[in-house]
Amino acid sequence: MILDRFKLTDRVAIVTGAGKGIGRGIALAFAEAGADVVCAARTEADIEATADQVRKLGRRAIAVRTDVLETADLEQLAQATLDEFGRLDILINNAGGTGPRAALDTSEGYFERALRMNVTQAFLLSRLCIPKMVESAGGGAIVNISSRTSDMVQTAFIAYAAGKAALNMMTRNLAAEVAPKVRVNAIGVGAIATDALEVVLTNDALREQLVRNTPMQRAGTVEDIAACALYLASPASAYVTGQVYRVDGGSEAPSISVPVAPL
Repeated sequence: MILDRFKLTDRVAIVTGAGKGIGRGIALAFAEAGADVVCAARTEADIEATADQVRKLGRRAIAVRTDVLETADLEQLAQATLDEFGRLDILINNAGGTGPRAALDTSEGYFERALRMNVTQAFLLSRLCIPKMVESAGGGAIVNISSRTSDMVQTAFIAYAAGKAALNMMTRNLAAEVAPKVRVNAIGVGAIATDALEVVLTNDALREQLVRNTPMQRAGTVEDIAACALYLASPASAYVTGQVYRVDGGSEAPSISVPVAPL
């Protein structure tokens, strides 16, 4: 049956940034689809809570405290997965993010940290995990959580946009090198109702602006992203690699603009 192709029965997935928001939503969706989940993030209490919810769904889970900016933590995460489950099938590079800052106020260090946070760590973890996927499971799938900011002009997001644009191209290039055994795709995320969007959703004027500028007339949900991630991680997308899927409510321009001071 076609629905069987969306199952992840007994597969093992690493999800970074799994303590809250999109990462937590993906971890729980994968558990519902039959996967065991490795929950990774910096805040131990958050990932323990996510792991507990995975177990309540009938799947195995471990929480591995991980600062994705530290290469040693990424190495430990990959090894802990094999030590616990003996295999690795799926990697979700979800951890990332950089706050808004006007271009002329963006320092060299801030810009370089944005690249490290949004593309370098995802590449390093992918490079670690790909051989382990092939050796332990015969292949696998990687899904990188990107952003529509990567391909839309938006003030005050020069560092974040550069990082996510690089993540998109990293996705496409890596996919070409590791096919057919490992598939690599990304999701260009639009405005999603998480803590990061709370300042907009709790302000009547900003919320109305977002709804007005989004063809689907609402903010997205973590489930909207999780459903796409499930497709890209599952056999349902077995002929898909090197793609950036947009899940953005149909937006072709920023739904909210952050003002910057004129020159």
